[in-house]
Amino acid sequence: MSDWQSDTSSAPASPGFPTASYVTLAGADWLASASARPGAVRSLWAQRPAAPSVLPCGTAFDVINAPALFGRRMVDRLWSDGPGSGPVAAHQGRILLFTAPGTAQRLPALLEWEEWAAAVPPLLCHGSGDAVTVPPLHPGAGTADGAAPSATRWLVAPDVRSPWLPGPDVLLWACVRAARAETVSGYAVLPEHPVRAASGRAPERAATALTSH
Repeated sequence: MSDWQSDTSSAPASPGFPTASYVTLAGADWLASASARPGAVRSLWAQRPAAPSVLPCGTAFDVINAPALFGRRMVDRLWSDGPGSGPVAAHQGRILLFTAPGTAQRLPALLEWEEWAAAVPPLLCHGSGDAVTVPPLHPGAGTADGAAPSATRWLVAPDVRSPWLPGPDVLLWACVRAARAETVSGYAVLPEHPVRAASGRAPERAATALTSH
């Protein structure tokens, strides 16, 4: 199995799981850079601060889209035993891990060779040609009570113009550690065929899928 240490030359040095839930101006610039028209994205945010946005993958970032419990286990492992994570969001019951461009293409191939792949639940890998929904820049923006929307929110919000993003080796490491933890806890059911191609999905999820069945 690949070692995450080969991909951590500029990893964050935070010793614990961060709790930043809002995007800084520098982080917003980075998110907007994913679009071919970053100025238009910033204008949209200024006009509709409470609205989620849809941004393309493959240039500034890829996204690994995991079921909520497993995704949270991955993030916990990354921060407790690994190099940390890039930005992380929750969206409609799933966890979105923002990763280095190219991760969506390489992770499925790496995971196919991993003995613990069968214990990994459905993952959607969003790369070039895909798009994902990102939460509002600030929690509760435009709401009366300031409460953060439960369906889509930042767990680790981008706060710099060039955030460190984990690559496929790091995500493989996190998948395996999370799968081991779930199996030991008795939550995992091992499927016969861990990997198959996605088909018939909406444009946002038209990505390589690692699915159990």
